[in-house]
Amino acid sequence: MKSAYELAMERLAKSEPAEKPLSPAQKARLAEIDTLYKGKWAEREVFLRGQLEKALSSGDAEAAEQVRTQLAREKIRLEEERDEEKERVRRETRA
Repeated sequence: MKSAYELAMERLAKSEPAEKPLSPAQKARLAEIDTLYKGKWAEREVFLRGQLEKALSSGDAEAAEQVRTQLAREKIRLEEERDEEKERVRRETRA
């Protein structure tokens, strides 16, 4: 007798077609996207950390907090962009 979990997994497998494996070109493109966005993040982080240091050295706590907030937003934005681009590459397999 199968458990409820096993039955649910069988139904899920039937309802969703199996994904095709990624081609070597797609894997390379995904790695390229990761590298590109790591570089973008490093560039923004260096710039914003410099801004943060300036704000801290001048004693401007409000500006420092704004830069910290911007750092967090930039990281999230770049991660979302990266993930969207990677998803586009993955969808090429399904199309």
